[in-house]
Amino acid sequence: MRRALALAAISTAALTLAGAAHAEHWMKFADGGNGIEWSYDADYVYKDKQTGRVVVMQAISKPSANLMPNGPDKGGVGSVYAMDCEKKNVINLGSYKPSTPYAIPAGWRSDTPKKLGGPEDEALFAAVCPGMAKYPVK
Repeated sequence: MRRALALAAISTAALTLAGAAHAEHWMKFADGGNGIEWSYDADYVYKDKQTGRVVVMQAISKPSANLMPNGPDKGGVGSVYAMDCEKKNVINLGSYKPSTPYAIPAGWRSDTPKKLGGPEDEALFAAVCPGMAKYPVK
């Protein structure tokens, strides 16, 4: 009985750690100036059921300063976009940083889309849009 309980505890701990380790899968998509890098969380990308837009979380990093890409719950700095891959425009769902809690605004679907903001946005589209068909719909 003790062995079964110990094995169950070890299995539960291993599954918990495995889930936490795979919670974010950052993929670098662009280099910026001064050693800055841009990445997106491949585990966060999904297709919005109501709009068909691809929703993606991106983060900035600077490895030389030990700032790595992270989500809002882990002290990261970045933003979340809803992207129209066909029309090449975005709705910015907001930015996040350690001092500001992040929540997706309820009315974002009615916001006016903006044109791409520069080479980093273009690189994000090039990295994310080809996989549109495989993203989960939420």
